[in-house]
Amino acid sequence: MNITNWDQAYQENFTPWDKGRPSPPLVAWFSRNKIAGRVLVPGCGAGHDVAHLRSLGIDATGLDIAPTAIERAKTCHPQHADHFVLGDLFTFRGGYDAVVEHTCLCALPPELRPNYRDAVASLLEPGGLLVGVFYINPDLDPGETGPPFGISPDELSVLFGGRFETISSQVPDAAFPGREGRELLRVMKLMPGKIGTP
Repeated sequence: MNITNWDQAYQENFTPWDKGRPSPPLVAWFSRNKIAGRVLVPGCGAGHDVAHLRSLGIDATGLDIAPTAIERAKTCHPQHADHFVLGDLFTFRGGYDAVVEHTCLCALPPELRPNYRDAVASLLEPGGLLVGVFYINPDLDPGETGPPFGISPDELSVLFGGRFETISSQVPDAAFPGREGRELLRVMKLMPGKIGTP
């Protein structure tokens, strides 16, 4: 199976990234930080991060390209069903104060990373935040080529530099078992005048 056929993966229940609960690094970060306004969670999958954010009173919407993922999110979190949207991040439109993600950028083939950056920039309001958990060491098995596709902190800086200002960046203490020390939580702010494509 082509792992980048996301809907097929959900239909066949081949979703090793879905741990049945929200991302521990994001849970820990949001226990210490607050975000106001509208929040988009791209690649939301079964919606656990969205449900957690909404439980904190955050106006979060989940976006996924896989219809089966959106159906699963609505089934798992029926109280938030109206806040899961089927769509393609690269063509999606809307104004958001923050984008929050875990497993979206690093699920994409590396050649699509500039498209991801531009899509996020186009969705954010001036001064909007990107709060992301990125794989810096996905620990692939021999012969595996991804996803996830790891990205180094320096590569993140190059990718987003010139358009986003890094607010904070650290390897989170909280992680799913087996992911300790393999992820980076970085918060970036869209700089003035950097909205949309360059």
